Amino acid sequence: MARAVSLGLAIVCAATLTACAGNREIPRSDLAAAQTTTIGVNSYLWRAALDTLSFAPTAQVDSAGGVIVTDWYTNPSSPNERVKITATILDSDLRADALRVAASRQVNQGGQWVEAPVAAATVQKLEEIILTKARELRRNAVSG
Repeated sequence: MARAVSLGLAIVCAATLTACAGNREIPRSDLAAAQTTTIGVNSYLWRAALDTLSFAPTAQVDSAGGVIVTDWYTNPSSPNERVKITATILDSDLRADALRVAASRQVNQGGQWVEAPVAAATVQKLEEIILTKARELRRNAVSG
């Protein structure tokens, strides 16, 4: 019984693939879109996030899962404050809701690092920068 089901499934798949096999050219924009999923997530968002967060050392990078986590970063002009950022790419499409950025902030009080609030505008600005870079990368790939 299982063998018959497997054989039937194979025939259906082969017929479907045969119907798709035409001699048509793939439009340039389709090629660019197809290249976005080779790493498991949207490659434009991935590259833009890596580039945007390159100021901080990375603690974790998972291209298949779409997660970039920085290590704690201290700006030399603010030595008593540090931030840690996580960028998560949630989809293979280049959309605003396919990106989530979260940040943690700590301040040094008496030699101890203490959690401090992160301004929502900071996270929003990082998302905007990543999305703008991703759109620019895609525009350059499609037109070039």
